[in-house]
Amino acid sequence: MRMAQLSEESSISVATIKLYLREGLLPPGTRTSPNQAQYGLPHLRRLKLIQALVKLGRLSLAAASDVLDAIDSDRPLIETFGVAQRAATRVVDRASIRDAALERVDSLLGDWHVDPDGCGRYDAAAALAALQDSGLSATEDWYRRYADAALAVAEADLDLVDAQEGRSAKAETVVVGTVLGDALFAGLRRAAQQHVSYTRYAAGDAESPPAR
Repeated sequence: MRMAQLSEESSISVATIKLYLREGLLPPGTRTSPNQAQYGLPHLRRLKLIQALVKLGRLSLAAASDVLDAIDSDRPLIETFGVAQRAATRVVDRASIRDAALERVDSLLGDWHVDPDGCGRYDAAAALAALQDSGLSATEDWYRRYADAALAVAEADLDLVDAQEGRSAKAETVVVGTVLGDALFAGLRRAAQQHVSYTRYAAGDAESPPAR
């Protein structure tokens, strides 16, 4: 298909497709003349992946390029996970994170095999410190239930990766599951909060609509 058809099939403008080509996110098509190229289904699929990373995952073009390069490489899956996590994780000022917050996170992680310099540990510590500074009075059980939920989601993520055939499919699942899984989990958490708040606080009032 030509670029105009690729644009129509993907619902992505020609200008945006050209941008992705210039940035190296989308492989070039097969040249049929100096000003024309043909594109196939792999280009269409890659376009949809790029859009998912940029629009839903809210990655910059540079970050999206990094994770796409990781998908296309032959690096070990655990390294691909690292690339995806760094791309999907907000940057925190590690120097400002208090040792007490890191120690609290470490107590929650227990015997998990976690890189002490990994973004997950520091991001959790920054969030925990902010929660405490806000005056939130949370019990140890509350923190523990969050950690247990995170471990259950991680198990589901890796089960999905293991179900794929071949390194390329596994690597793509690693990236998509990490970046877009964050957006999916946030949405499901919002919906679950609405459900639980309604069943606890409004179920007895037939005229009370669910929280929105």
